[in-house]
Amino acid sequence: MLASPICEMLGIDYPVLQGGMAWISDGKLAAAVSEGGGLGIISAMNAEAGYLREQIRIARTLTDRPFGVNIMLMSPHADAMAAAVVEEGVPVVTTGAGSPVKYMEAWKKAGICVLPVVASVASAKMAARAGADALIAEGQESGGHIGELTTMALVPQVCDAVEIPVLAAGGIADGRSMAAALRLGACRIQMGTRLLVAKECGVHQNYKDMVLRASDISTVTTGRRFGGNTCRCIKNQFTRDFLRVEYEPGTTAEDVANLGAGALRRAAVEGDTREGCVLAGQISGMVKEEMPAAQIVREVCTECEALLGRSGQWVK
Repeated sequence: MLASPICEMLGIDYPVLQGGMAWISDGKLAAAVSEGGGLGIISAMNAEAGYLREQIRIARTLTDRPFGVNIMLMSPHADAMAAAVVEEGVPVVTTGAGSPVKYMEAWKKAGICVLPVVASVASAKMAARAGADALIAEGQESGGHIGELTTMALVPQVCDAVEIPVLAAGGIADGRSMAAALRLGACRIQMGTRLLVAKECGVHQNYKDMVLRASDISTVTTGRRFGGNTCRCIKNQFTRDFLRVEYEPGTTAEDVANLGAGALRRAAVEGDTREGCVLAGQISGMVKEEMPAAQIVREVCTECEALLGRSGQWVK
Protein backbone atom coordinates (compact mmCIF):
# COMPACT_ATOMS: atom_id res chain seq x y z
CA MET A 1 0.00 0.00 0.00
CA LEU A 2 1.36 3.43 -0.93
CA ALA A 3 2.19 5.42 2.20
CA SER A 4 1.90 9.21 2.26
CA PRO A 5 1.63 11.70 5.11
CA ILE A 6 -0.98 13.57 3.09
CA CYS A 7 -3.32 10.56 3.38
CA GLU A 8 -3.26 10.83 7.16
CA MET A 9 -3.70 14.59 6.96
CA LEU A 10 -6.79 14.32 4.78
CA GLY A 11 -8.19 11.03 6.06
CA ILE A 12 -8.03 9.10 2.79
CA ASP A 13 -6.69 5.73 1.60
CA TYR A 14 -4.87 6.59 -1.62
CA PRO A 15 -2.66 9.63 -2.36
CA VAL A 16 -4.89 10.74 -5.25
CA LEU A 17 -6.83 13.99 -5.47
CA GLN A 18 -9.41 14.67 -8.17
CA GLY A 19 -8.98 17.92 -10.05
CA GLY A 20 -11.60 20.63 -9.68
CA MET A 21 -12.98 20.91 -13.23
CA ALA A 22 -15.69 23.49 -13.94
CA TRP A 23 -19.00 22.01 -15.19
CA ILE A 24 -17.50 18.54 -14.57
CA SER A 25 -16.45 18.11 -10.93
CA ASP A 26 -19.84 17.96 -9.24
CA GLY A 27 -21.04 16.30 -6.04
CA LYS A 28 -21.64 12.95 -7.72
CA LEU A 29 -18.14 12.63 -9.17
CA ALA A 30 -16.50 13.89 -5.98
CA ALA A 31 -18.39 11.32 -3.93
CA ALA A 32 -17.39 8.50 -6.30
CA VAL A 33 -13.69 9.40 -6.07
CA SER A 34 -13.86 9.66 -2.28
CA GLU A 35 -15.71 6.35 -2.02
CA GLY A 36 -12.89 4.87 -4.10
CA GLY A 37 -10.32 5.95 -1.51
CA GLY A 38 -9.09 9.19 -3.08
CA LEU A 39 -10.19 12.74 -2.35
CA GLY A 40 -13.04 13.95 -4.51
CA ILE A 41 -13.30 17.67 -5.26
CA ILE A 42 -16.37 19.74 -6.12
CA SER A 43 -15.71 22.69 -8.43
CA ALA A 44 -17.36 25.89 -7.24
CA MET A 45 -16.46 27.33 -10.67
CA ASN A 46 -18.11 30.70 -11.38
CA ALA A 47 -21.49 29.78 -9.92
CA GLU A 48 -23.28 31.32 -6.97
CA ALA A 49 -22.99 29.84 -3.48
CA GLY A 50 -26.39 28.15 -3.74
CA TYR A 51 -25.05 25.83 -6.43
CA LEU A 52 -22.06 24.89 -4.29
CA ARG A 53 -24.19 24.14 -1.24
CA GLU A 54 -26.42 21.92 -3.37
CA GLN A 55 -23.43 19.93 -4.69
CA ILE A 56 -21.96 19.54 -1.20
CA ARG A 57 -25.23 18.10 0.02
CA ILE A 58 -25.48 15.75 -2.97
CA ALA A 59 -22.00 14.43 -2.17
CA ARG A 60 -22.96 13.88 1.47
CA THR A 61 -25.90 11.71 0.45
CA LEU A 62 -23.50 9.48 -1.52
CA THR A 63 -20.48 9.19 0.80
CA ASP A 64 -19.42 9.67 4.38
CA ARG A 65 -15.78 9.93 3.29
CA PRO A 66 -13.90 13.28 3.19
CA PHE A 67 -14.16 15.42 0.05
CA GLY A 68 -13.18 18.97 -0.81
CA VAL A 69 -14.13 22.06 -2.81
CA ASN A 70 -12.13 23.95 -5.43
CA ILE A 71 -12.65 27.74 -5.37
CA MET A 72 -11.66 29.93 -8.32
CA LEU A 73 -10.56 33.06 -6.49
CA MET A 74 -11.11 35.39 -9.45
CA SER A 75 -14.83 34.55 -9.37
CA PRO A 76 -17.12 37.44 -8.36
CA HIS A 77 -18.73 34.96 -5.96
CA ALA A 78 -15.47 33.96 -4.23
CA ASP A 79 -16.38 35.66 -0.95
CA ALA A 80 -19.68 33.79 -0.75
CA MET A 81 -18.00 30.51 -1.69
CA ALA A 82 -15.34 31.02 0.97
CA ALA A 83 -18.04 31.50 3.60
CA ALA A 84 -20.07 28.54 2.33
CA VAL A 85 -17.27 26.00 2.80
CA VAL A 86 -16.95 27.09 6.43
CA GLU A 87 -20.68 26.95 7.07
CA GLU A 88 -21.03 23.57 5.35
CA GLY A 89 -18.09 22.06 7.24
CA VAL A 90 -16.03 21.16 4.17
CA PRO A 91 -12.70 19.69 5.37
CA VAL A 92 -10.49 20.54 2.36
CA VAL A 93 -10.31 23.52 -0.02
CA THR A 94 -8.15 23.81 -3.11
CA THR A 95 -7.77 27.22 -4.74
CA GLY A 96 -6.79 28.60 -8.11
CA ALA A 97 -6.65 31.84 -10.09
CA GLY A 98 -5.55 34.10 -7.27
CA SER A 99 -4.23 34.31 -3.73
CA PRO A 100 -6.22 32.78 -0.84
CA VAL A 101 -4.64 35.09 1.77
CA LYS A 102 -7.82 37.01 2.62
CA TYR A 103 -9.67 33.79 3.48
CA MET A 104 -6.93 31.96 5.34
CA GLU A 105 -7.78 33.13 8.85
CA ALA A 106 -11.41 32.01 8.61
CA TRP A 107 -10.53 28.73 6.93
CA LYS A 108 -7.81 27.84 9.41
CA LYS A 109 -10.09 28.74 12.33
CA ALA A 110 -12.65 26.30 10.88
CA GLY A 111 -10.02 23.55 10.65
CA ILE A 112 -10.01 23.47 6.85
CA CYS A 113 -6.94 22.08 5.05
CA VAL A 114 -6.00 24.58 2.34
CA LEU A 115 -4.20 23.42 -0.82
CA PRO A 116 -3.56 26.22 -3.35
CA VAL A 117 -2.74 25.31 -6.94
CA VAL A 118 0.55 26.96 -7.98
CA ALA A 119 2.36 27.24 -11.30
CA SER A 120 5.64 28.83 -10.19
CA VAL A 121 8.09 28.86 -7.29
CA ALA A 122 7.17 32.46 -6.45
CA SER A 123 3.49 31.66 -6.06
CA ALA A 124 4.39 28.53 -4.07
CA LYS A 125 6.44 30.54 -1.58
CA MET A 126 3.67 33.11 -1.26
CA ALA A 127 1.04 30.45 -0.56
CA ALA A 128 3.28 28.70 1.96
CA ARG A 129 3.87 31.97 3.83
CA ALA A 130 0.11 32.55 3.87
CA GLY A 131 -0.39 29.33 5.82
CA ALA A 132 -1.23 26.71 3.17
CA ASP A 133 -1.19 23.12 4.48
CA ALA A 134 0.11 21.74 1.18
CA LEU A 135 0.55 22.88 -2.43
CA ILE A 136 -0.57 21.49 -5.78
CA ALA A 137 2.20 22.16 -8.31
CA GLU A 138 0.43 22.02 -11.66
CA GLY A 139 2.40 21.82 -14.89
CA GLN A 140 1.28 23.08 -18.28
CA GLU A 141 0.40 19.55 -19.43
CA SER A 142 -2.91 20.00 -17.58
CA GLY A 143 -6.23 20.78 -19.17
CA GLY A 144 -7.82 24.17 -18.50
CA HIS A 145 -5.93 27.23 -17.24
CA ILE A 146 -2.17 26.62 -17.24
CA GLY A 147 1.15 28.29 -16.51
CA GLU A 148 4.43 28.13 -18.41
CA LEU A 149 6.40 25.37 -16.65
CA THR A 150 6.07 21.65 -17.27
CA THR A 151 5.34 19.26 -14.42
CA MET A 152 8.82 17.73 -14.70
CA ALA A 153 10.46 21.14 -14.23
CA LEU A 154 7.98 22.65 -11.77
CA VAL A 155 7.51 19.94 -9.14
CA PRO A 156 11.12 19.48 -7.96
CA GLN A 157 11.72 23.23 -7.84
CA VAL A 158 8.60 23.79 -5.73
CA CYS A 159 9.59 20.87 -3.47
CA ASP A 160 13.00 22.48 -2.94
CA ALA A 161 11.48 25.90 -2.24
CA VAL A 162 8.95 25.07 0.50
CA GLU A 163 8.78 22.91 3.61
CA ILE A 164 5.15 21.82 3.31
CA PRO A 165 3.89 18.81 1.29
CA VAL A 166 3.66 19.20 -2.47
CA LEU A 167 1.24 17.40 -4.78
CA ALA A 168 1.97 17.02 -8.50
CA ALA A 169 -0.57 17.71 -11.23
CA GLY A 170 -0.43 17.86 -15.00
CA GLY A 171 0.23 14.94 -17.33
CA ILE A 172 -0.59 12.24 -14.77
CA ALA A 173 -2.88 9.42 -15.90
CA ASP A 174 -1.43 6.09 -14.82
CA GLY A 175 0.96 4.39 -12.40
CA ARG A 176 4.00 5.33 -14.47
CA SER A 177 3.32 9.05 -14.34
CA MET A 178 2.35 8.80 -10.67
CA ALA A 179 5.62 7.02 -9.85
CA ALA A 180 7.55 9.71 -11.73
CA ALA A 181 5.77 12.44 -9.77
CA LEU A 182 6.59 10.80 -6.45
CA ARG A 183 10.23 10.42 -7.49
CA LEU A 184 10.30 14.15 -8.24
CA GLY A 185 9.48 14.79 -4.61
CA ALA A 186 5.69 15.03 -4.63
CA CYS A 187 3.81 13.26 -1.85
CA ARG A 188 0.64 12.82 -3.83
CA ILE A 189 -0.94 13.46 -7.23
CA GLN A 190 -3.93 15.27 -8.66
CA MET A 191 -5.71 13.89 -11.73
CA GLY A 192 -8.33 15.62 -13.83
CA THR A 193 -8.53 14.38 -17.41
CA ARG A 194 -8.35 10.70 -16.46
CA LEU A 195 -11.25 11.08 -14.02
CA LEU A 196 -13.52 13.07 -16.32
CA VAL A 197 -14.16 9.81 -18.21
CA ALA A 198 -15.20 8.03 -15.01
CA LYS A 199 -18.62 6.39 -15.32
CA GLU A 200 -19.91 8.56 -12.48
CA CYS A 201 -18.86 11.79 -14.21
CA GLY A 202 -21.89 13.64 -15.55
CA VAL A 203 -20.12 15.59 -18.30
CA HIS A 204 -21.83 15.19 -21.68
CA GLN A 205 -20.95 11.93 -23.45
CA ASN A 206 -19.82 13.88 -26.54
CA TYR A 207 -17.17 15.52 -24.35
CA LYS A 208 -16.00 12.17 -22.99
CA ASP A 209 -15.86 10.75 -26.50
CA MET A 210 -13.59 13.60 -27.64
CA VAL A 211 -11.14 12.67 -24.89
CA LEU A 212 -11.40 8.93 -25.59
CA ARG A 213 -10.67 9.51 -29.30
CA ALA A 214 -7.76 11.91 -28.68
CA SER A 215 -4.16 11.28 -29.69
CA ASP A 216 -0.90 12.62 -28.32
CA ILE A 217 -1.17 15.79 -30.43
CA SER A 218 -4.89 16.48 -29.99
CA THR A 219 -4.59 19.42 -27.58
CA VAL A 220 -3.69 23.05 -28.19
CA THR A 221 -3.30 26.15 -26.02
CA THR A 222 -5.36 29.29 -26.52
CA GLY A 223 -4.98 32.70 -24.90
CA ARG A 224 -1.18 32.86 -24.90
CA ARG A 225 -0.88 36.13 -26.79
CA PHE A 226 -1.62 38.41 -23.85
CA GLY A 227 -0.90 35.96 -21.03
CA GLY A 228 -2.88 35.26 -17.88
CA ASN A 229 -5.68 33.40 -19.63
CA THR A 230 -3.93 30.50 -21.30
CA CYS A 231 -6.01 27.31 -21.59
CA ARG A 232 -5.30 23.82 -22.88
CA CYS A 233 -8.14 22.21 -24.80
CA ILE A 234 -8.79 19.66 -27.52
CA LYS A 235 -8.52 20.96 -31.09
CA ASN A 236 -11.85 21.63 -32.80
CA GLN A 237 -13.61 24.40 -34.72
CA PHE A 238 -13.78 26.50 -31.57
CA THR A 239 -9.99 26.46 -31.07
CA ARG A 240 -9.33 27.17 -34.75
CA ASP A 241 -11.63 30.20 -34.69
CA PHE A 242 -10.21 31.35 -31.34
CA LEU A 243 -6.60 31.22 -32.49
CA ARG A 244 -7.41 33.00 -35.75
CA VAL A 245 -9.05 35.90 -33.93
CA GLU A 246 -6.51 35.92 -31.10
CA TYR A 247 -3.63 36.71 -33.44
CA GLU A 248 -5.37 39.22 -35.69
CA PRO A 249 -3.56 42.61 -35.47
CA GLY A 250 -6.49 44.52 -34.00
CA THR A 251 -7.43 42.00 -31.30
CA THR A 252 -7.14 43.24 -27.70
CA ALA A 253 -6.65 41.39 -24.43
CA GLU A 254 -10.30 42.08 -23.60
CA ASP A 255 -11.36 40.56 -26.92
CA VAL A 256 -9.42 37.39 -26.12
CA ALA A 257 -10.95 37.18 -22.65
CA ASN A 258 -14.42 37.39 -24.19
CA LEU A 259 -13.78 34.77 -26.89
CA GLY A 260 -14.28 31.86 -24.52
CA ALA A 261 -17.36 33.12 -22.69
CA GLY A 262 -19.83 30.24 -22.30
CA ALA A 263 -17.77 27.90 -24.49
CA LEU A 264 -16.98 25.34 -21.79
CA ARG A 265 -20.64 25.03 -20.81
CA ARG A 266 -21.58 24.48 -24.46
CA ALA A 267 -19.27 21.47 -24.62
CA ALA A 268 -19.61 20.02 -21.11
CA VAL A 269 -23.36 20.48 -20.60
CA GLU A 270 -24.86 20.81 -24.08
CA GLY A 271 -22.48 18.42 -25.85
CA ASP A 272 -21.47 20.88 -28.58
CA THR A 273 -17.93 19.69 -29.25
CA ARG A 274 -17.63 21.70 -32.47
CA GLU A 275 -18.27 25.24 -31.17
CA GLY A 276 -17.70 24.46 -27.48
CA CYS A 277 -14.43 24.37 -25.53
CA VAL A 278 -13.29 20.85 -24.57
CA LEU A 279 -10.75 21.38 -21.80
CA ALA A 280 -8.45 18.38 -21.40
CA GLY A 281 -4.80 17.62 -20.71
CA GLN A 282 -2.01 16.31 -22.91
CA ILE A 283 -2.51 12.82 -21.50
CA SER A 284 -5.87 12.59 -23.30
CA GLY A 285 -4.23 10.25 -25.80
CA MET A 286 -3.57 7.76 -22.98
CA VAL A 287 -7.20 7.65 -21.85
CA LYS A 288 -8.95 4.89 -23.79
CA GLU A 289 -11.67 3.50 -21.52
CA GLU A 290 -14.57 4.72 -19.42
CA MET A 291 -14.60 2.98 -16.03
CA PRO A 292 -15.74 3.56 -12.43
CA ALA A 293 -13.81 6.22 -10.51
CA ALA A 294 -12.84 3.75 -7.78
CA GLN A 295 -11.30 1.43 -10.37
CA ILE A 296 -9.30 4.28 -11.90
CA VAL A 297 -7.88 5.32 -8.51
CA ARG A 298 -7.08 1.76 -7.52
CA GLU A 299 -5.45 0.81 -10.84
CA VAL A 300 -3.23 3.90 -10.93
CA CYS A 301 -2.03 3.35 -7.36
CA THR A 302 -1.51 -0.40 -7.76
CA GLU A 303 0.58 0.11 -10.91
CA CYS A 304 2.57 2.86 -9.22
CA GLU A 305 3.29 0.71 -6.18
CA ALA A 306 4.51 -2.15 -8.36
CA LEU A 307 6.80 0.15 -10.35
CA LEU A 308 8.30 1.75 -7.26
CA GLY A 309 8.88 -1.70 -5.79
CA ARG A 310 10.96 -2.63 -8.85
CA SER A 311 12.89 0.65 -9.03
CA GLY A 312 15.97 -0.99 -7.59
CA GLN A 313 16.54 -2.77 -10.91
CA TRP A 314 18.11 0.42 -12.25
CA VAL A 315 20.87 0.49 -9.63
CA LYS A 316 23.64 -2.13 -9.68
